[in-house]
Amino acid sequence: MVAATLAEVTEKGYDGLTAEAVAARSGVHKATLYRRWGGVDGLVADALTASADQPWPLPDTGDLQEDLRRITQEVFTVFTDPEQGPTPTALISAAQRSDLGATALREFFATRHRQAAEVAERAVARGELPAGTDGTEVARAATAPLYYRLFVTGEPLDARTAERAADAAALAARAGLFASDPAGTTAKIDK
Repeated sequence: MVAATLAEVTEKGYDGLTAEAVAARSGVHKATLYRRWGGVDGLVADALTASADQPWPLPDTGDLQEDLRRITQEVFTVFTDPEQGPTPTALISAAQRSDLGATALREFFATRHRQAAEVAERAVARGELPAGTDGTEVARAATAPLYYRLFVTGEPLDARTAERAADAAALAARAGLFASDPAGTTAKIDK
């Protein structure tokens, strides 16, 4: 069902996505589809949930900045590749138009950020980052500028932007901006 949903949303977008077309493409009776997924919003949510369950191999170069660069490069490559890019772009765009999809999208990104937090956790263990660094926030800071361009402003995304986002996140993490900081770095920013 996921493959059929992805194919349909890639070809037709959210507005052209129908449960009937997904049912026909997948060979499942539409009554079964409606009973299990409730319609297109349930299909979009299920596709995102299935995507979040896919393994995401994380880099382990021994250097936070290089690990973050490889993560942002992967995001850049997936979304700008003419073959791969249309499917995740269409799925995320569809999810933004559906309450069920939006909930699944938030969980998808939360799962990915938790997975990517491992690169920051390894950097803490190496002494490269302060203890108490929130790896999820580091991952979010590295990838957010890419998603902002892709889904908010529509600005072009290039490899240099991906690298710059990773570098900025690494610099901020090393400065302790993502750490629970008893010395008050966060309080200084809030002033």
